Parts: sequence; structure tokens; C-alpha cells
Amino acid sequence: MGNSLFANCCRHVTDLIFQTRSFNSPDERSPLLPKPPTSCAVCPEVPEAAQCAGPYPDIIPSEAVTGSLQKCTEYIQDLSKAKGEEGTVAVCDKSCLRPSVGAASLLRQAEASPVVAVLPADLGEGPAGLVNHAQSLEACQSCVKLEDNSLADRSCRREEHVAAADRGDVAPGACPASQGHGEVRLASALVGPDSVPKRRGTAPSPGSPGTPSSALPASVEKTLLAQRTVVPRALDGTSPGGTGSTSTGFVMTDPTACPSSRSSCDPDSQMQALPSKQQQQKKRRKKKKLTLLEHPSGVPLMNGSGPHESLKGEKDARQNGHEETDPGEDGNDQEVIVIQDTGFTVKICAPGIEPFSLQVSPQEMVQEIHQVLMDREDTCHRTCFSLQLDGNVLDNFAELKTIEGLQEGSLLKVVEEPYTVREARIHVRHIRDLLKSLDPSDAFNGVDCNSLSFLSVFTEGDLGDSGKRKKKGTEMEQIDCTPPEHILPGSKERPLCALQPQNRDWKPLQCLKVLTMSGWNPPPGNRKMHGDLMYLYVITVEDRHVSITASTRGFYLNQSTAYNFNPKPANPSFLSHSLVELLNQISPTFKKNFSALQKKRVQRHPFERIATPFQVYSWTAPQAEHAMDCVRAEDAYTSRLGYEEHIPGQTRDWNEELQTTRELPRKNLPERLLRERAIFKVHSDFTAAATRGAMAVIDGNVMAINPSEETKMQMFIWNNIFFSLGFDVRDHYKDFGGDVAAYVAPTNDLNGVRTYNAVDVEGLYTLGTVVVDYRGYRVTAQSIIPGILEREQEQSVIYGSIDFGKTVVSHPKYLELLEKTSRPLKIQKHKVLNDKNEEVELCSSVECKGIIGNDGRHYILDLLRTFPPDLNFLPVEGEEMPEECKKMGFPKQHRHKLCCLRQELVDAFVEHRYLLFMKLAALQLMQQKANKQESSGALENGASPENGTADSEKSESEDGKIDDNVTGLDQVKELAETIASDDGTVDPKSREVIRNACKAVGSISDTSFDIRFNPDIFSPGVRFPESSKEEVQDQKQLLKDAAAFLLSCQIPGLVKDCLDHTVLPMDGATLAEAMHQRGINMRYLGKVINFITKTPGRAQLDHIFKIGISELITRSAKHIFKTYLQGVELSGLSAAISHFLNCFLSSFPNPIAHLPADELVSKKKNKKRKNRNLGNADNTAWASMTPQELWKNICSEAKNYFDFSLECENADQAAEVYNLQKITLLREISLKTGVQILLKEYNFDNRHKPTFTEEDILNIFPVVKHVNPKASDAFHFFQSGQAKVQQGFLKEGCELINEALNLFNNVYGAMHVEICACLRLLARLNYIMGDYSEALSNQQKAVLMSERVLGIEHPNTIQEYMHLALYCFANSQLSTALNLLYRARYLMLLVFGEDHPEMALLDNNIGLVLHGVMEYDLSLRFLENALAISSKYHGSKSLKVALSHHLVARVYESKAEFRSALQHEKEGYTIYKNQLGEHHEKTKESSEYLKYLTQQAVALQRTMNEIYKNGSNANIMPLKFTAPSMASVLEQLNIINGILFIPLSQKDLENLKAEVQRRQQLQESIKSGEQLEPEDKAVEEKEAEPSMPSAEIPLTQSSA
Repeated sequence: MGNSLFANCCRHVTDLIFQTRSFNSPDERSPLLPKPPTSCAVCPEVPEAAQCAGPYPDIIPSEAVTGSLQKCTEYIQDLSKAKGEEGTVAVCDKSCLRPSVGAASLLRQAEASPVVAVLPADLGEGPAGLVNHAQSLEACQSCVKLEDNSLADRSCRREEHVAAADRGDVAPGACPASQGHGEVRLASALVGPDSVPKRRGTAPSPGSPGTPSSALPASVEKTLLAQRTVVPRALDGTSPGGTGSTSTGFVMTDPTACPSSRSSCDPDSQMQALPSKQQQQKKRRKKKKLTLLEHPSGVPLMNGSGPHESLKGEKDARQNGHEETDPGEDGNDQEVIVIQDTGFTVKICAPGIEPFSLQVSPQEMVQEIHQVLMDREDTCHRTCFSLQLDGNVLDNFAELKTIEGLQEGSLLKVVEEPYTVREARIHVRHIRDLLKSLDPSDAFNGVDCNSLSFLSVFTEGDLGDSGKRKKKGTEMEQIDCTPPEHILPGSKERPLCALQPQNRDWKPLQCLKVLTMSGWNPPPGNRKMHGDLMYLYVITVEDRHVSITASTRGFYLNQSTAYNFNPKPANPSFLSHSLVELLNQISPTFKKNFSALQKKRVQRHPFERIATPFQVYSWTAPQAEHAMDCVRAEDAYTSRLGYEEHIPGQTRDWNEELQTTRELPRKNLPERLLRERAIFKVHSDFTAAATRGAMAVIDGNVMAINPSEETKMQMFIWNNIFFSLGFDVRDHYKDFGGDVAAYVAPTNDLNGVRTYNAVDVEGLYTLGTVVVDYRGYRVTAQSIIPGILEREQEQSVIYGSIDFGKTVVSHPKYLELLEKTSRPLKIQKHKVLNDKNEEVELCSSVECKGIIGNDGRHYILDLLRTFPPDLNFLPVEGEEMPEECKKMGFPKQHRHKLCCLRQELVDAFVEHRYLLFMKLAALQLMQQKANKQESSGALENGASPENGTADSEKSESEDGKIDDNVTGLDQVKELAETIASDDGTVDPKSREVIRNACKAVGSISDTSFDIRFNPDIFSPGVRFPESSKEEVQDQKQLLKDAAAFLLSCQIPGLVKDCLDHTVLPMDGATLAEAMHQRGINMRYLGKVINFITKTPGRAQLDHIFKIGISELITRSAKHIFKTYLQGVELSGLSAAISHFLNCFLSSFPNPIAHLPADELVSKKKNKKRKNRNLGNADNTAWASMTPQELWKNICSEAKNYFDFSLECENADQAAEVYNLQKITLLREISLKTGVQILLKEYNFDNRHKPTFTEEDILNIFPVVKHVNPKASDAFHFFQSGQAKVQQGFLKEGCELINEALNLFNNVYGAMHVEICACLRLLARLNYIMGDYSEALSNQQKAVLMSERVLGIEHPNTIQEYMHLALYCFANSQLSTALNLLYRARYLMLLVFGEDHPEMALLDNNIGLVLHGVMEYDLSLRFLENALAISSKYHGSKSLKVALSHHLVARVYESKAEFRSALQHEKEGYTIYKNQLGEHHEKTKESSEYLKYLTQQAVALQRTMNEIYKNGSNANIMPLKFTAPSMASVLEQLNIINGILFIPLSQKDLENLKAEVQRRQQLQESIKSGEQLEPEDKAVEEKEAEPSMPSAEIPLTQSSA
């Protein structure tokens, strides 16, 4: 049996056991999320590749569903009229469907039929991602009633996902009944960067009365669930839980009680209050109500407890590999569910404008109404006001439901309050934010979590609105389809300017020339007593210079000038409460432009202005003029971050915040959401603060705590964060590689922190850790353990070792805590000897230190050796490495001895071993059974009492051969579980089987499979006691096996996945991510490239080879650049960086560095100042670098570090030999080093002058590594949703993913990569289910989010652009679709170049759209390019190539060039015939088309002959030249993008489900080592072919 097949089965089995795949997140997985109970594994059927790829099994029943549908809908309408249970039963009788069958099978039908199953698109919320539950109620009342009234207890398919998502605590339905769900809180969803508390931190102690808006809620109500029963959930296709409501899990008898909610997760729906909703709301409002329900007697239960043969759906669910729910959970016990209050509308009356209505939810705080008002166009200029109800001032932090007398229709008055200094500063800051709201400079400068987005440039505004306008001039609107020259196939120029097109909105409307703090601040005492708070200085556009006083009563003009202080009010003084009102009066231009600016601001998509959770930096920026900005100036010189103005108390105690959020309760979903949100928020704030501090440290703005020591040894504290530099101070890492080891230790430590955080053991605390690389230095930022600075380290450490294992101590409490982490982290408890030769027991590596802080918490730090060492890079004397390693030249001496295996590798290795274990045991059992049968033929079924369990099991399942191995594995599982539970019922022989298998795979227990690693093996200085000699030997072997496994399984596996195109990296970052997901460290990059060069089919890996080489070159260059920069003074930075880039990329043979003039003069002084400069080299050494020298160093670095020999001596040779683009290398090196360059066209190939000048280097940014806290519940929902979709249950998948989106929004706020993945999948589902406009809206958000969170040219963004173009086309926005595709192609050319398999898909898309708009010649250029690329990467015989030929033939047909068309179609036909056989429908279609083309060609020829013969008066038959219909183009687009619409009848649906199951069983049988039968094999192979890389299609043409 082949290796790959085996690897595959390993994966499948282990997916059942270790569900650790995360998605879309390179460096962080949450492998350690609590596992769901076994009875509800989240979805074993999802193959691994499917989980990593975006799984869209796009099979869609088309409109032609069954006739019975009619009946179904009528039935549903009847149902919704009937009230109460009796009604339901009556209706059911009437429609001749028994209730028991009724509900379930109807739901199945409803699901299967797109007619019912479409998400209501026009629910009035605008493009709401989370459709308001109240409104969806009407649309889906049918389903709700079905589920509510017959209480069909969520036929076990539902159950499975609930438990999965919830670890069985509480149904997700019931949970959000508490406040957590309603907590996205306008603040995080709504408020853009231009209003104050968007990024406010949580208060120092969560929940303290002064907590600002986005912090923790005041109370989290407990959900009452009497018996942990699973609550049925409304089955509508919308997001069942809008925020603020708990629509998710109500069991209601009365449809009107269904709460409505305001989906404040979705900023769009919120931007304006929607008074139109009031009426609906009124109908639905009910006060809190407890419903106690029992099952109506007439309706049988449906949770798998009765023998309902008719419930086909249920049987499916069982066959799909989910066990039934436990009949004990009958649901008969009473259920108590708290029903939350619903939203209501209040009237707001603000000075100077008409009263307006605002919709609010009872869970909101008054603060959030403030936020809304500060964001609304007509009230945005007010910040200092209170809200009053009947003359009583409302408390900002009170929840609306606690306010007496606040109800539907209440009038809230906005009352202007007197200013304080703080309020005046907030006001000025807010006005400045409003003035800058369209200005992108913050995004270019990488501040305040702003980042760039260019989508609106290509869609001309928001897709939703403009879409409606464009549709009027249907199909053939005149559009200019010619792409810019550089986008055409074959073009060699790669312009850079197009990367950041100039946005029209950015020419900011100038409102003021200058707004700044006056030099007369602060007011002298006598003026203070007149109420002066501060002075401002303003120059209007009309060039009027004015001084303004901010006083307690508002703002007015005073008589001061720049040099004369006269605080008396001017005449007239224009006293106004708001600065905007004052400026409106003195400057007409301000008035006009400010209101225009606010209109534009409000029209922007909220996702363009919401802050991202972590800062994203842009590597290019246009030349911007530096404008005066008082707030920026003030912020630069305070150590406090802008938003900390709003936190009571001084600087934040980061450690306390980080640890307190971890201690929040997490028993049920609302509590977990709240906790995860708090953790995420504090982490993103901490990361921002740490980054700022690290830059300040390197720039020399922070005083060291040990200033007298040498610069490298200094440590710093700033803003309650401790900073240390990545140098080996005090020879700490002497045995490990000195400075090099000190440089990698922080990242290893960070990985450790990540992992322990993910395991999340109560009572064990880690430090907040951020690693920042800036200007060539590595800075570690950590939160401070209380009390650690007052005592010596020796006294504090009560567990672990401070001298790498010489003195070691242990502590029972730490052992107990760490033991809880040992299983998920696969760490073995072991004994080591200390300096007195005493045995000390540890459950981590010796370096891991335990310190109890003054706060009594148990902290662990220095987690750099959490994972076992990588023996391939750690030669140990006298140790023999396995054959596989030696063959590849290992072990190799590395620069440091801290090389660890990645966590992903440890997991994969253990999975691999588990499979081996199962197979060994299964084989032995088989043999035993065979022997037993021979000996006791007569006694076959008489299981003797003592070996009851194992035996009777064995003898029953001996029917079919295919079952043999499957059941073999099942038996082993059963057996292993029985033994583990220590039952006395297992016969000795079976015990023996397990013991042998355990021994063979290196398990540390001999009764169950349990592999763990001892991280201290091969640690220099660590000694083990004699007693554990054997154990240590086994551990050494295990480590060798793991090292060999990486080389013999993981690297070939990666290359194979690249060959199959299941992995499609486009740039260095995505290649690194693909390697890391398989546990391969970057130091193996050279080996991976070598492996590729030796692979047969090397040409099909060209793109991977290219990316690998450019990654190798840029990483080697980065290593050199790091040390190069350390020798540069701040004043020489831009000259040094431009010089380095010239040596690295320019063709100019001898660039000369320009030393700053003063540098040469101040040589003498330098001696004295030596201490200040971190580098100890001569500060001008960098200037002497030459291109030859740099490239020589790059080659030797590549050889030493990556063990790869580069064959090039300069940039030009590299570009030529390896076919690289210099612009791509520039992007890669800039991203890796944080350099920002000027956006302009660079000429790399000019041999007469250097490419870069110092003016081209704009900035250098930090590169930041940090922990990414995860939203575990949301993630479970997302996975279950993906699994459902994979099985073809689109409707349910859609619901789950909507729910996941809700929870993600709840934890992360509105912007995050995982939300992006969620939106992409939702859009895909909307599209498949026929809801094109909803698909467009969700995908638009996905694109914006990808641009903002990942970067405007990230490979993921390119893919999002392609999806969006498809949905635009489906919405008949042709020109937009083309623009988007051109943008995607441009980005792809810049990031990689033309020769990439994904480019074929992109060009097919462009060619098809151009064909649709009758641009045939252009279309051919793209389609023929796609054909060439497909032939190269998929082999000229693949089905993709056949499809490509067909597309080209169609265009030739439209051009009436029938000979070429015939030629291409013949090629396609031949491929189909060879691959699929004569009788396959594809082959038949192709042969039909060939006949048609031949007829057309003959007719044309006849006509031509006629013309030649009879001259101009010939009798010409009209020829048919057809422009393709949009429908046919869309159909082809769907096919190439891997979406298949198959018209299905009900019968087909049944077959389809059966087919899906047959597949799954087939895979089960493969897992257990059965060979595929030949016909199935054919199906499998064809199946892999026509699908697109990003979409796993369970059924493609071949099997449909």
C-alpha cells in the first residue's frame, strides 16, 4: 500500500481523534480547544485538505425541484395560521402527513428546495450580514412553527453540532439569553476611528463602575437550563442570534413573542436609525417571560428515541457518522428559558435639528447612544452633553433596561453640559478626527490601527447602491473593457504606482489651514478663575488668523495674537458650545466643506473606517505633505496612548488586566464570549502599547533601569511593560550559541506562551509577551509579575532552573498545574538530577521557571523549550541518526542549539503513530480471530463470560470483506477504551495485543496509546537519574523518529500537495504558512527546494520553486540586513537602507553611499558618546558595502543557514537564472524588514545610476509577533458549518456559519481574518442558494476586511477580489466585474508574476467576461494564456486543459474562425475521450459541439464559394454569428470557479445523499488499509480534477 495512501488514512482516522486543524491562521492554531464529547465529534468526514482549503461543496439543487414542493409550501402557510399545538396536529392531518413525519421530512424538503431555503434578502436592513431576527420571523415562520410546536428536538444532526460547540454545557440556543450576546455593543461595531472610545481599553478592573463602553458588561445573567436539555432552535436561514437578543434558542408557543434584535454586529445595519421598523417592533414586544413547556402529548418525540423509520433525515445523520443523542436526554423534563427583552425605539431631541428616532436595545449602555450621536452626520460635532429623560440626567454607564420610565417612544433630550479641561481636549481631538476622517495619512504612517483599502476605487462606491443604478441599462451597456497595457498577458512591465491608485476622496476638502494648541497654554491663574480651560490657534482657509478660548461655557474668539496675549473676548465673540459651530460662523469655506466632508464620511463603508485589531503596515506610500496636527504632536510626547485619557487611574496595569480577563468565569456560552472578548481586547491593546514602547526604546526615548551598564545589557520599563534586547547578556546562552541563541529565544518563548494560553489551564498564568523587530534589534516586551523587581531572581524561582539545569527546584502546586497541560502538549513528566545529585520531578523543560507573584498567582515564564529539540540540527556525539536523516545530510550543525520541532509537527507525528498503533492492533486481532475460528468452529458465537465485551463484538461483524478492517479498527478502539477504563472484562490475549502495539509505537503507557516527549533530552547540562535510563533511551529514539518523520513524510507530503494544487502559495508568506501548517520549520527551506528539483514533474512545481528561491534569497538578505542596520546611526538610516537596497537589487555596478555630512565631522565626539549607540561597530562601516560583497554574503548565508547553493553573483543573474522579478524581491524584503518606500516607478535595470536614493526611503516600521487569542465557540460553529456544507446540507451550514459570524463579531469586534473567512463562505453559500445580491454584499465585506487586515496585495485579498468579480457578474455589473478581475491580475503580477496556476483561473475568468461583452480578440489573449499555463501546471491531458480548449473554441466560433475553433474543440474532445471514455456526458457534449462547428464551417465555406462564383449578386444565406448569452457565460464562469449547479429531482437528492455516504464509507475503508476497487478509483481521480483549488467539491461532473 502506497505511502501517500497510508498518510491519507492516517489523516482520516486522526481527524476523528485529534481535531486540531485551524483555518486561515498561519502561526496560531487553537489545537487545544476543549474537545467536544465523543458522541458528537465535530465532523469526522472532513478530509484534512478540505479543512485547510475553503470548503465549498457547491452542489445545488436548481429550481426544478419536486412537485411536492407546492404542497410543502401550502402546508407551511397553513401551519403558520394555525395556533397552538392542537392546530398543528390538525393541519398535519389535513395535509395527510402525520405530525411525526411532517415536521422532519418537511424540513428536509424545505432544505432541499432553494425556493424555501433562500435567505430573505430584502428584509429591510440594507446589506445586513446578520439579518434581524424579528424580520426574518415572517419569512421563516413556517420553520419556526414547525420546530416550536412539535418540539422536534432538533433531530440528532442538530444535536451534534450543539454539543460540539458547547461542550454539552448549554445549548447554543439557550445561551445567548444572557447579556454576553448583546454585547457587541455599538462601541465596537459602530464607532469608527473618528470617535472617541472605539479603541478604548478595558478598564483596569473589569466590571468596575468606571468601565468604559467596550469593556465588560455590568452583569451577566445566568441562563437557566434545568436539565441541560438541548433547546430546539428557530430554523430560519438567518443568523439566529442577532445581538442583544437571544432569538437563538427560544422555545415559544406564541410567535409574537419572538424577540427582535438590533444586529449591532453589523455596522451597516446600524448606520442610520430605521424608524420604519417601529411598527413591526411594536407588534412583537413582550416583557420578560418564562415559558415552561412540556411536550404536547399528541406529538411524538424526535430525538432518536422512538423507531421512526420514516425519518429519513435522521437516519442520514446517523450514517454520517454522528452517534445518536442519548435517549436519556429526552427533553421531557421541563425546560426553563429566560426570554430577553426586545429592542425599542426612542426619540432623540438635540439642539438645532429636528427630533429623530433611534432604535436601541435594553442591554445597551447610555454611553452607546452617545457614540451613535457622535457618529451621526447631524450631531457628530457634539461631545460634551448629557441625555435627559423628563429632566433627569441618565448615568452614562447605566444599562437602558435599568432606567425607570424609559420605554417605547420616550423622548431623550440632548443637553449641553459645561466643559472641563478633559472634556475640552476630547472635543478638540474629536473635531480633529472628523476633519481627518477621509485622510489616509494615518494608514500610510501605520498609526491608530488604520490601514488601507482600495476596493471602492474599483467599484466606484458602494456596490449595493450603484448596483441598482447600473442595472437599468442592461446587458450591453457601453463599457470600456480595454485593460491597462501592463495587465495584458505577456507584458513585462510591472509598475508600482498602480498598487495604490489615487482615491478621489483623498484630495481632502480643506476646512482649515491650521488648528493647533496655542503657545499661550495653559491659562494663567487669573484667567483660570474666569473659566478659561485652554487656548487654540486657528488659520482659516480664507487666511484669517484667530485665537480661540475654550471655556467652561464653550468656545469663543479672544483678542490674543501670535505674540500678544489678550484673553478678553473679541467683538463679536461668537460664543458657541461646539467648536464647529464657532468655526462655521467665522469661515464660510469651513461651513461648506465640513458638511460635505461629513456627508462623504457617512457614505463610506463602515469597514473602510473601523480600526483593525492589530496594526497593519504598508510597504509603499505616496509622497505626502506633512501637515500641522496638534493632537498628533501631543500624542507623540506622552507615554499614554490616546484612548487612555478615558480610563480612570494613571497608566494601565497590563499584567493585572491580562490575568484578570483570564480569570473570568467560562461555564456557559455567554460567559465564554465575554471572557474571550475581554482577553482579545486586552491583548490587542497590549500589543499596540508594547510596539510603541519597543520603538521608543530603540529610538532612545526611554531611560534604562540599569543605565550604567553597557548598552546591549540595558533593560527598560515603560508604561508598565518590561523591555529587554535580544543579546546574550551575562553569557546566559553561552552553551547554546550566544547572541544567535539570544535572538531566537524570544520567538520560541512566544510560541510557548501561545501554546500554554491555548491550553488555558485555570490557575496557571503566562506573561503578556510581544516580540518586536525594529531597526535590526529584537526587543521582547513582557508584562511585569507583581513584586518581581523587588527581589532577586534566585529567591523568586520556586520551580525550574535559572542556570539551565545545574540547580533545579520543583513545587507540588506547579507539578499539579503543569500536569494538566502535559497531555495536550504531549510533554512527559520526568526526573532530573540537581547539583546535589538529588532527583527532582519536572513536568516541563528545566528552563521553564515558576514564580509566585505578590498577587499569589502561579506564573510560568521562559517557555523557550516547550517543544522537543529538533535532532536534525543538533548533532550529539555518539548518537546514530536514522537512515532517512543521514541520506539528506543530517544532523547538521546549526548556529544555535535551541532548534525545536513545531507543535504542528508533534501533532502530526502523534497522529501518524496512532494510525500505526491502530493498524498493528487490528492485524493482530485479525490473526487471533482467524486462529480462534479454526480451533473453535462450533463455539463461534458462544462468547465465554469473562471475555464478553471484546469477543461477542468480534464474532458478529464478520459478514463482508470490506468491513473486516473497518471493524478491526473499531474493535481496537473499543478494546483500547475498555482497557483504559480498567474493566476486568478483557481477556488476556486482547490485553497482549494492545500492549504489543503500544510498545511498537513508543507509547509511554502499555494499556493505552499515549505518546509524550521529554523536552530536556539532549539539553546541555541536564542529567537524568539512573532509574530512568531506559525511559530516556526510548525518548531519544522517539525524537530521532520524529526528526526522520519530518523528512520522510512531511516534506514529501507538502510537495505532493503542491503538485495536486491543494496548496497554492503565491508569495513567501503563504509558502511559509503552508510549511508551518505541516510542522516544517523555515530552516528546512533549502531541503524543500532540493526535494522539488528532484521530483518527477518538476515543471509543474515551477511556481513553488520560484517562490522558494525568492524566499531563500530575501531571508538570507534579511539576516545580513539585521546586523548591517545595527551599525547605523539614526541620522544615516535612510542613506544606509537605500544603499543596501541598491546593492541588493540595482543593476548599477558600484553604488556609493552618501554619508550624512555631519557624521564625518563628529568622529571625535563619537568616542565619548559611544555608550549611547547600541551598535559597537564603526558607524560608517555600512557605507563600504558593494553589490558583489552583499551577494557573496547572501550566497554563503543561503548555504550555511538553508544548506542551498545559489548560482548567482548579483541581482541580474538571480533574476535571469531563477526567473525572478526584482519588484517581487523588493516587496518581500520590505515586508520582512519593515521598510517603507516611496510609491514611484523604480528602474532596476539602469546601469548608469542607482535605483534608490535616500529620498525613496520613507520609514521603517516594526515587525511584530504576538499572541492571537481565539474565539473557540465561534470556531466550533464555523467548523460544524463547514462540515454540514460539505455533506451538502447547505441551509443548515448557512445557519451555523451565520451563528459563527455572530460569535466572531462578539469576540473580535468587526474586523478580523477569521470573520473574513466566515464572510467569504457565507457569500459563497448565498451565491449557491441563488441569492446573488446577498452574496455580493457579504463578499464585498470580505474583500474590504481582507485588504484592511491582511494587506492590499496579500494573496488572500487577490482571491477575494476574484470571488467578488464573479458575484458582480451574476448581478450583471459587468464593468465592475472586469475592473475587479484586472485589479486581481495586476496584484498577482506584482506579487508573483504571470507563471502561476492561479493565473490560469484568473485569465479564464477575464476571458469569459470579455467574451460576454463581445471583445473577442482581447478575450482570446487571456484564454490562450490560461490554456498555456494550465497545460504546463496540470499536464496537457488534464480535464482542466480540455475545458480551456473548449472556452477558446467558443470564442473562435463567435469570431467565425471555424477552423481554429474545430482544432481546439478536437483537442478537448480527445482529452475527454481518453480520460472519461466514449460514453461520458462530457465526451458526448464535446462531440455534439464538434458536429455543430463542422456544419457551421461547411456553411461558411459554401457561402464564400458562392461569393467567389457569382460575385456581388450572390444569393447569400444568413449565417448565425451568436454573441454568447449572459447565462451561458455565467454557467461557464461557475464551472471554472468550481461551482456546479445540478438540476436535481427529489429522487436525485436521495441518490445524492446516498452517494455522499457511499463515498464516506469508501473513505473509511481506505483508512483501514483497504485498496479501492478499480471503478471507484476512477471516480475518485476524476473528482479531483475539475475542481478549483480553493473549493472542495464532493461531486463533480463525473459522478453527478
